[in-house]
Amino acid sequence: MARKMIAQNKKARHDYFIENTYEAGIVLTGTEIKSIRQGKVNLKESFAKVEHGEVFVYSMHVSPYDHGNIYNVDPMRPRKLLLNRSEIRKIDAILSQQGLTLIPLSIYLNEKGMAKMEIGIARGKKLYDKRQDIAKRDTNRQIDRLIKSRAR
Repeated sequence: MARKMIAQNKKARHDYFIENTYEAGIVLTGTEIKSIRQGKVNLKESFAKVEHGEVFVYSMHVSPYDHGNIYNVDPMRPRKLLLNRSEIRKIDAILSQQGLTLIPLSIYLNEKGMAKMEIGIARGKKLYDKRQDIAKRDTNRQIDRLIKSRAR
């Protein structure tokens, strides 16, 4: 499978424990997909919600296409995500638990050129959890450095 990664939400993995991930299609206009193919999308503050049996992503910024003129749409408009009905019901049931949210993790183009979004069910991290992750990452870096220096 050849995936072309367009954008990642690195802050999501830093701020949340990702419990489940799902792949969803995105309903886009013609100029939006052209802009996404150019990599002009930002997922930093975005989030998703289940409303009336459908999933929408909010605060995802897709910059207007340069040559789009009158066909450009609002860059911050809510966009519908395409999931199976059973997946939506499952996600809605999981999200009814307190402290869980639906976060966009990445946008990529699949082998057919279709824009897909990876969304994750996430639980927020506390400050001490973030500190533990940073400390663990630092120790792994130090171990890797020692292994490399001894290998020489």
